[in-house]
Amino acid sequence: MKTSKIILIVAGIVIVLIAIAGMYKFSGDDDIYMQNNSGGVGPQVKAYDATYKINGQEVKLENGIATTESAPGSALKTITKYFGNDLKGDFDKDGTEDTAFIVTQNTGGTGTFYYVTTLLNKKTGKVAVDAVLLGDRIAPQSMSVGPNNTVIVNYADRNPGESFTTPPSVAKTIELKIDTNSGASESSSPQFGEVVQNFEGEADPAIMNLGMKTWIWVNTTYSDDKGFTPKIPGKFTLTLKSDKTFSAVTDCNGVGGEYTVKGNQISFTKMMSTLMFCEGSQEADFSKMLGEVQNFLFTSKGELVLGLKMDSGSMFFK
Repeated sequence: MKTSKIILIVAGIVIVLIAIAGMYKFSGDDDIYMQNNSGGVGPQVKAYDATYKINGQEVKLENGIATTESAPGSALKTITKYFGNDLKGDFDKDGTEDTAFIVTQNTGGTGTFYYVTTLLNKKTGKVAVDAVLLGDRIAPQSMSVGPNNTVIVNYADRNPGESFTTPPSVAKTIELKIDTNSGASESSSPQFGEVVQNFEGEADPAIMNLGMKTWIWVNTTYSDDKGFTPKIPGKFTLTLKSDKTFSAVTDCNGVGGEYTVKGNQISFTKMMSTLMFCEGSQEADFSKMLGEVQNFLFTSKGELVLGLKMDSGSMFFK
């Protein structure tokens, strides 16, 4: 008799659990369930399945993930994933709630690059903002809505020149604002602009300095009107430290060395890099340019311009 009661109780519990599972499965919610970054299971919103522009390339997430070739015909795969850190706010000031969040991308090497992007709610549907690179193997912290509907991202990074085996411990913050003039045409998409602290209107070159920020290489122009542009915008960065050492992040390895300054003259020496091979990398070209730099100046747009020897060209950083 007691055994029968126990069987009935167990059967009742199983029925209840099945019913609860059925309620979740058929609730009609738009969320899907998949393994998240911490190894657990949690909701990944189908609304995140959209086409994003990352490093100038369009990436379409499906169920929060996209897998593409790292290069045409390459066996290496680029994997892009929805990461999280969702932030709600009306970032384009059109009266509707948008969502900012982080995605990660691995291009087949050891790096994991973190980007922040936003899905804007428009009358025509959801529109993705061009993703902004935060860094390689960083530690995302918090995101918040800043003054004037900006997106503030807090994360931890490493000191320039530190190995990627060193846990990120340097606190960093970036504040981003939607450029409402971007994405006006069908061929373009909305973009973020970085809000520089204590900056209004044009910059004052007289108070700018080499160590004021991490500089992002935009392009190089030569005196014969030829140009050289990074294949992956935002991937090449340059940091100049007060101890006269520098570090650079490229589309493949890290580069480091020393620099000397005398007036507006500057030169980069004792350059070294890690040894990973990356097919199609522009690292060698970038390093060669740095080796040919002889002077620098700042512009009223807040740019750093590195002039090459013999007035042969200029490298532009923002």
